[in-house]
Amino acid sequence: MNEERRKKWIEERKSRRKNRDAKSIFEALRQGDRVALSSALTLLESSATADRVLAKDLIQLALPYSGKSRRIGITGVPGVGKSTFVEAFGKKIIAEGKRLAVLAIDPSSEKGGGSILGDKTRMEVLSAKEEAFIRPSPSGSNLGGVARATRESILLCEAAGYDYVFVETVGVGQSETVVHSMVDFFLLLMLAGAGDELQGIKRGIMEMADLLLINKADGENKQAARNAQREYKNALHLLPPKESGWTAKTATISALESYNLDLVSQTIDEFWEHVLANGFLDLNRNEQDVRWFHEAVKSDLLNLLYKGEGAKERQKQLEDQIQSKKVSPFEAADSWLNEFLNKHGIRN
Repeated sequence: MNEERRKKWIEERKSRRKNRDAKSIFEALRQGDRVALSSALTLLESSATADRVLAKDLIQLALPYSGKSRRIGITGVPGVGKSTFVEAFGKKIIAEGKRLAVLAIDPSSEKGGGSILGDKTRMEVLSAKEEAFIRPSPSGSNLGGVARATRESILLCEAAGYDYVFVETVGVGQSETVVHSMVDFFLLLMLAGAGDELQGIKRGIMEMADLLLINKADGENKQAARNAQREYKNALHLLPPKESGWTAKTATISALESYNLDLVSQTIDEFWEHVLANGFLDLNRNEQDVRWFHEAVKSDLLNLLYKGEGAKERQKQLEDQIQSKKVSPFEAADSWLNEFLNKHGIRN
């Protein structure tokens, strides 16, 4: 590209960005435009003021069209085959005439902040399907690897007409608690033959699981997978009952060979019938909305504190004072918060 063409391309791009509006982006994504949906999600992830305004407008437009998908969280230890499972199960969902959106939370690069794993490259067949939308998002500095705008992304994917929304997490850790608070159904993938089966995972993760799958049940590993399933099944009986009234189930699968994926579909269907019949689905989503509200307030307050005028300089001063032992971390925090409150006319 010569210099003149390059300048023209830059100007056209700036013009498009300047003239874009939430309504036109929303209308395009409602028509199934995956590029428009991708652009909308980029706005959600942006910290630029103008982008944040557009993002909030998009969410307001999406609300009347949201809530119709099946929101499914998928997690498991690194190497368990989450992406292989998502691709195999995703192809099955599409074959049944449904549309699938996958929000894959990738670990972030410490230097650039971008996604490291790149789920699209690990789901080549699924990502090529028109009925599928895969969005790898860097986890950034958010708790346990959960992307900041994942909740809002779910709403936009639903407004775009996707029947299933998968949220695939980095791995077993704190992020699972957060993901559990934004999905309807929580699916946990495990491996057999990795040592003491019941010591390999936190009890809290098992308590959240609606379905526990032992993956890679193929070849010589079949019997080990069945043994692991038996141990996990016995362990699940010892856990307290779920608020939904649902009894968590276990199964062995092979994502590589598409073994037992019909059973996974059947279990999810049974779960939906159960939570629709007893009213838990609506109750749970309403409670999730309230939690999202409180977390949004906390997030906005932190942004005000850390991004206000002179915030970086003041933060650096206090950090230097802490490291030189002039003040304690608690004194520094109290001082900064009081300065912030006084600046905004609020008395502590």
